[in-house]
Amino acid sequence: MAEKILIVEDEIALQETLAYNLKKQGYEVETVGEGPSALEIARTTHPDIILLDIMLPGMDGFEVCRILRQEMSTPVLMLTARDDEIDRVVGLEVGADDYLTKPFSMRELLARVKAMLRRVRMIREEMAGPAGLIPTPNQALIFDNLTIDLTRREVRRDDRPVAMKPKEFELLLFLAQHRGQVLTREFILERVWGWDFIGDSRTVDVHIRWLREKVEADPANPRRLITVRSAGYRFEG
Repeated sequence: MAEKILIVEDEIALQETLAYNLKKQGYEVETVGEGPSALEIARTTHPDIILLDIMLPGMDGFEVCRILRQEMSTPVLMLTARDDEIDRVVGLEVGADDYLTKPFSMRELLARVKAMLRRVRMIREEMAGPAGLIPTPNQALIFDNLTIDLTRREVRRDDRPVAMKPKEFELLLFLAQHRGQVLTREFILERVWGWDFIGDSRTVDVHIRWLREKVEADPANPRRLITVRSAGYRFEG
């Protein structure tokens, strides 16, 4: 079956251009021009990836992304008209997986889409394949008061469930599986986000900050998720 892409863009010319080029690549494409309708379509069609403009009528892209993240783990590529760091950081904080600044080349957008969809396939294969993370009744990583349950995709701290966004869970699991190793931001981006990130690595820092607030007793003085100066991060287990 063709992978499904939802385009949320109110500029009709750009919407049509994106749809035309993505359909040429063999994807099934749906388009919408405003936020509330985008949410309804996403809930009913379950797209494999969402291209989401920030400036939308009715409800901006940040709010759409925030609501989506409470309901589903579909990758979101945000489209912003301004090369503004605040827009990028806010987009990442509400749950976007990547962003592109307008104007962008169609070649770059297609490369991002292909890489993000490849990551989706990798996760599904890992969870279903014989060599992947096959759920079993006892499949969990336990570190003192912290439990990462692969079967339920659930994290518990002091035996209490910790609310996790999908990407937070994947990042924590990846770090825990490489406990004791220093991992660079670039390596983390490649393995957890699954594409060659263009721009800075702020997204890793943002997600690490979120995780510390959820799994550390004192986020300002972390004992589990350690920053290694000029290198990256290390999980202490």
